[in-house]
Formats: sequence, structure tokens, C-alpha cells
Amino acid sequence: MTQSAGGAVIRIMIADDHPVVREGFGAMLETEPDMTVVAQARSGEEALELFRRERPDVTLMDLRMPGMSGVDAIRAIHREFPDSRLIVLTTYDGDEDIYRALEAGAQAYLLKDMFCEEILAAIRAVHAGQRRIPAAVGTRLAERMSGLDLSEREHQVLELVATGKSNKEIATGLQITEATVKGHLTNILGKLGVRDRTQAVLTALRRGIVRL
Repeated sequence: MTQSAGGAVIRIMIADDHPVVREGFGAMLETEPDMTVVAQARSGEEALELFRRERPDVTLMDLRMPGMSGVDAIRAIHREFPDSRLIVLTTYDGDEDIYRALEAGAQAYLLKDMFCEEILAAIRAVHAGQRRIPAAVGTRLAERMSGLDLSEREHQVLELVATGKSNKEIATGLQITEATVKGHLTNILGKLGVRDRTQAVLTALRRGIVRL
């Protein structure tokens, strides 16, 4: 591995539960003279463990992995290492996914179907202390900031609706009345801009608000 013109080789960790993705991106990065892959993690827990050991300059983090999620791993790493430089690299472009990742401490949010040149440029930008939010991602984030603000209870109700629970079952599970559940659902429908609970679930899944 040769050094870049600036003299520094960017040490990178890739965290993704799919071996093909890790190996594919790893092979791509290793062709760059100013980059080297120092660690590959299969889960959020492993990413945190390897970060502590390797202290990579930049980490590429998938969002959805078994066990600790990518967002939780980003939050844990950023809390322990405030100067860490973390990039989300995922297939999910829901506005809530984007919001949570950036709030947790990520400096960039990239999609796996972006051109290699865009991903490489983002790595170099984040390594240099910049943030990188592509236009499409920025638009989704703006939509989220201007609209959704579910309360914790509304989020709990929506998650239970997504699992197929009836109002009575939700009321029993949360130890509230059915009338209260209906009130929360009315608020949820209004905030999501939908007409019924089926549309609410579909919208919430698309936007990354809830997961099955």
C-alpha cells in the first residue's frame, strides 16, 4: 500500500452482515492508493469491538444487522470515541433511517447503489472532517424534519399495529384503554398523512419508522 499525495493512508473498517458486500467493497477500496481496509465486522457488536481495537480513520456501517443495529453501533462508537468518522452505507433510504443515523453521529449517509466514485469521494471528504449528504438523501431528511414527530407512545402503538395486533390487544399489552389506543391511532394517521392503519404500516415501513 502506497501513501497518497497528502502522506496519509485512510484506514477503513467495513461493518455489514453480508460477506459478499464486505468483500466487494473491501476489494474496491484496496485498489485505491490512499485507502486500506483494517477490519471487517459482521454485526454492530463486532463493529464496536473491532473499532476499539483497530481505531479506524473511517467506518462504513450498514444499518440493519443481526443483534445491535447499525444506528446503535454508531451511537455506541460515537459516545466512546467522539472524534470517530462514521459513514452509513446501506440500501435503506427511509427518512427516519437517515434522521436516526445522523442523530446518532454519522457524518455521511450513502446508498449502496451509488457510483463507486461517489463512495470514494465521500470517504475522503469525511476523513477530511467534512459531512457528505447526497441531494436525494437530503431531500428525504428535509421531509422528515418538516413533518413526522411521533411520541414514544404513538411509536409503540404503531409498532404493535405493524405486527397485526388489534386495538384490544394493543390496549392490553400497553395497559391502556381501547379509547386511548384509538386516540393514538388518530394522531398517527394525521402525522403520517394516511387514511387507515394499513396505509400507516406501509408508510412506516417505507420510511424506516418501524421494522418487522
